[in-house]
Amino acid sequence: MSKPRVGVVGVGAMGMGIAKALIGKGFDVHARDIVAVREEEAFAAGAKPLSGEVDVLLCLVIDAGETRVVIEEHGGRAPAFMMCSTIAPGDAEKFAAALRACEVEMLDAPISGGPGRAHAGTLSMMAAGSEAAFQRCQPVIDAITAKCFRMGTMAGDGSRMKVVNNMMAAANIAAACEAMAMAAKLGIDLDRAMAVVNASSGASWMFADRMARALAGNYAPTAAARVLLKDVGLFVEVARSLGLSAPMAEQAQAIFRDTCERGYAEEDDAAVLKRYGDAWQADVPR
Repeated sequence: MSKPRVGVVGVGAMGMGIAKALIGKGFDVHARDIVAVREEEAFAAGAKPLSGEVDVLLCLVIDAGETRVVIEEHGGRAPAFMMCSTIAPGDAEKFAAALRACEVEMLDAPISGGPGRAHAGTLSMMAAGSEAAFQRCQPVIDAITAKCFRMGTMAGDGSRMKVVNNMMAAANIAAACEAMAMAAKLGIDLDRAMAVVNASSGASWMFADRMARALAGNYAPTAAARVLLKDVGLFVEVARSLGLSAPMAEQAQAIFRDTCERGYAEEDDAAVLKRYGDAWQADVPR
């Protein structure tokens, strides 16, 4: 069975990794990004310009506003649309309905794992949609994920799970950076502190991933601080729509907002460590 032609709209950190993973596995990939240098990198890796029809279109942009533009400009290029961005569940439902009216099946398919796992084709995916949507997208899912969790048959359920996951990511990063800034204030060697945490009860995937880069002074964005501010904000909005308070998420949101306001919005989300360095006059890597 031949591999489907795949369009990838948004070849940033995650989209580029996915495009290259698909190219490496023999897929015919067609790329589009509003940033010319990203397109050029994708083309150099073997992608073609997205100018005609494809079988599956992946959307990997920042938010619902950009997703809406992708649907308006490219939604009709494929019978299957994989919405991999992190957006509000209600927006995912609306986009699915709009595409269904045009006879396009949408898979609500947010992803997680970072650029490295995107390039390796080992992402996790939380997906929801019709059986037809899953069948059309299955070859692509198999090529870019190590695990796809089927969250339901209705678009919006994948995005609901992603909002939950990313709230935990945001709270984890905020807590990790606060703890490491305290270690700095207490005069503890930060490399040794990281080693202790990684071998002890405070360990987590987010801590190991983010702190390794931050302690090396590497704040090049794999996920920008402003993006996680947006993501944790979605959790707060969902909680409020249900009449619930969400103190952990609201605190993480406040910390990320302050991080962005201090000028670190475009740096890696681990730049929260710099935020604490500023606020506490702590000697942290920069």
